[in-house]
Amino acid sequence: MRSLGKDHLLDSSLEPLPVIIIGNGPSGICLSYLLSGHVPYVRPEAVHPHPLLQRKLAEAPGCSILDQDLEYLSEGLEGRSQSPVALLFDALLRPDTDIGSSVDSVLTWRRKKERAVPHLVLGRGPPGGAWHSIEGSMVTLSQGEWMGLPDLQVKDWMRGKRRGLRNSRATAGDIAKYYRDYVTRKGLSHNFVSGAVVTGVERGLDSSGTQDPSPLFQVSGFLTTKRQGRRPFSLQARNVVLATGTFDSPARLGVPGEALPFVHHELSALEAATRAGTVTPASEPVLIIGAGLSAADAVLYARHYSIPVIHAFRRSVDDPGLVFNQLPKVLYPEYHKVHQMMREQSALSPSPYAGYRSLPQHRPLLFKASHQAVFRDPHGHHKVLAVSLVLVLIGSHPDLSFLPRAGADLTIDPEQPLSTKRNPIEVDPFTYQSTRQEGLYALGPLAGDSFVRFVQGGALAAASSLLRKETQKPP
Repeated sequence: MRSLGKDHLLDSSLEPLPVIIIGNGPSGICLSYLLSGHVPYVRPEAVHPHPLLQRKLAEAPGCSILDQDLEYLSEGLEGRSQSPVALLFDALLRPDTDIGSSVDSVLTWRRKKERAVPHLVLGRGPPGGAWHSIEGSMVTLSQGEWMGLPDLQVKDWMRGKRRGLRNSRATAGDIAKYYRDYVTRKGLSHNFVSGAVVTGVERGLDSSGTQDPSPLFQVSGFLTTKRQGRRPFSLQARNVVLATGTFDSPARLGVPGEALPFVHHELSALEAATRAGTVTPASEPVLIIGAGLSAADAVLYARHYSIPVIHAFRRSVDDPGLVFNQLPKVLYPEYHKVHQMMREQSALSPSPYAGYRSLPQHRPLLFKASHQAVFRDPHGHHKVLAVSLVLVLIGSHPDLSFLPRAGADLTIDPEQPLSTKRNPIEVDPFTYQSTRQEGLYALGPLAGDSFVRFVQGGALAAASSLLRKETQKPP
């Protein structure tokens, strides 16, 4: 397959590409691998521990998984995902992993260059996406093995780096390096363009200027380089895959003072303040708002550096919806420690944890330039707290501003804004193509798949669909 990359991106006179992938995180990387001629087959000697799935696999020996009926294969599978194809691919890559099994994958991978589909993967940063923006020492929520991509296990990669997993989990820094290295090792680099910012995706016209029954997409934006600054690009593609993830735009409280310079929405602000010495153990407390894992990470980080913390959140500590209640204590002792602190600490009594105060069921009302935060407590009373820095860590939203109405027209309920949890993009579960726009696909959190181990199923479904289109394309 010919090399694409930046030269192709900046040459708008070239023929339309079959596929452009927007986003270079795990979803985009996995799809690129599958579109680059890497084809999964069931090993002839392999026996899957799931009897029904094994019987179905035995019906088509020697047939690639990409060429089989994914709906039929995935029927009857159960697990931690709502996506049937995600459960299927996970079961093929990691049989019985949820019960602690170490059974090898039943798949083998063959390189078939004639099946490669030309494509570009556009990303703002290096391959790995948002993983490069996470503090490197943070431990992944999922087990290290569940972070891996096809045909390169994380443990094998780390062994080569003379590193090991920590309680079966990896650091975010290791995973970011693994994803970047995966692209290089698997020979995918020529398809990846870093520093590419997409600003528009529109339905285009065919070469004659008329509306095509299978319409082309016009993908425009700019490429940022150190030497030449911003350089605009505009490309046409027959298919566009949205794989941008959900970390582009931090969620905001929408209260007065949120734009003040000491109010931030990313953990990196605390890291920078700690390095600069503007926040120290002698400072006023850092205010952390949120009851999810990002807020817990911030608490753990601050505690590590003995920085005093006020931890405020709107839910009760016993709310069953808190993420801590869904995590096994054995695998996630540090998060359960934070939950214990949240539960045992009361602002009205002496703290059993020096330098930490918990404010459950408190709602922020405003921030003052004098480094004060005003809250309403569960009884309706107002509380004014002095703080050195504020971290608002209440989730994030995908940035699809390059689409009309920021992608809302593609969601399950077009009357509501896009939300990866409540209103994701509506896709066909066995192709991941949008039900509202032919040729447009969505992967990962945009389609409701949150964990790396499951986003790969969406890539399998999309690859199968895209390969089928290329095969059926008229000469």
